Amino acid sequence: MYLVTVLGNLLIILAVSSDSNLHTPMYFFLSNLSLVDICFTSTTIPKMLGNIQTQSKVITYAGCITQMYFYTFFAVLDNFILTVMAYDRFVAICHPLHYTVIMNPQLCRLLVLVSSSMIVSLFYGTSLGVYLSSAATQNSHSSATASVIYTVVTPMLNPFIYSLRNNDIKRALERLFGR
Repeated sequence: MYLVTVLGNLLIILAVSSDSNLHTPMYFFLSNLSLVDICFTSTTIPKMLGNIQTQSKVITYAGCITQMYFYTFFAVLDNFILTVMAYDRFVAICHPLHYTVIMNPQLCRLLVLVSSSMIVSLFYGTSLGVYLSSAATQNSHSSATASVIYTVVTPMLNPFIYSLRNNDIKRALERLFGR
């Protein structure tokens, strides 16, 4: 599942960057979402796979904090990119004649940059989350199941949901691979 996630999202990034027809705001945001999904799954899955292989559940405190920071950072970034994508579609539907003026390349880059900058608030949000989660008692099996679904399944399905059903992406991939 991890390989499908990484390869599927890499294909989207390759298709968007190699085809000039896809150099639009919608595909710009989609390729950024794909990059964030790769980073998001890569924060935890390699360690999990190593733990499964070695039958060890050990992680250092520094490793745990680092992993939690990047996990939270990319999860929040994923949500912001999805919000920006929704705004892009809103502008395209509600203001189609002004779309290219509103969603200019500078604004698109700014939206992605602003999405990846919520460091101070992310720091305090992570701290609050750690504090609150340690105070609450949880069922570890259901938490692990929810974590796997959120961490692995959703980023794996994003390439299929957002792009492989899209004819423009299909054509770009066919051109990329010479069909």
